[in-house]
Amino acid sequence: MTEKAAPLLIKRYASRRLYNTETSDYVTLEDISGFIRDGREVQIVDLKTGDDLTRQYLLQIIAEHESRGESVLPVDVLNDLVRSYMGGGVSVVPQFLQASFDMLRDGQSKMIEGMGAINPMTKVPGFDAMQAQQQAFIKAMTGGLGQWSGPSTEAEPDEKDTAEDLETIKKQLAELQKKLSKLS
Repeated sequence: MTEKAAPLLIKRYASRRLYNTETSDYVTLEDISGFIRDGREVQIVDLKTGDDLTRQYLLQIIAEHESRGESVLPVDVLNDLVRSYMGGGVSVVPQFLQASFDMLRDGQSKMIEGMGAINPMTKVPGFDAMQAQQQAFIKAMTGGLGQWSGPSTEAEPDEKDTAEDLETIKKQLAELQKKLSKLS
């Protein structure tokens, strides 16, 4: 089992300034966003009370990016998030989002690993496994309702279609990577 590195501790002073305990200097929300984009986990605590403020600041970072037009979350998703807070019962939204992002990260890693030696004549390595994982996830979350069957694989595409499909997949992957880096 791999051990997770301790998060970078950021202390918030009464003046609301944020202090990086690792480098002994003040940081901004943009700096914190950069740490996260670079793969660092952060923890932001109030110096006086010891309260964990991480969630509050991460939401603020997301809100600032969204307000600058760097929209990643569609309005429908934002509406669903608001509804999940307003619903009286236990919401499955947090578990769904966590599982979705875990699956996205795992699928992206597998896709990137397989992109090294792709021949346009072959299928994308790991695509079938990723598709099966996605189908199982959707089935589990919806109880089998509205199950997506994925693209049809009845006939083998010709060489030109395969090359075009590969280019489309590469473009989509690049777009996903940009969106993920903006989220981080």
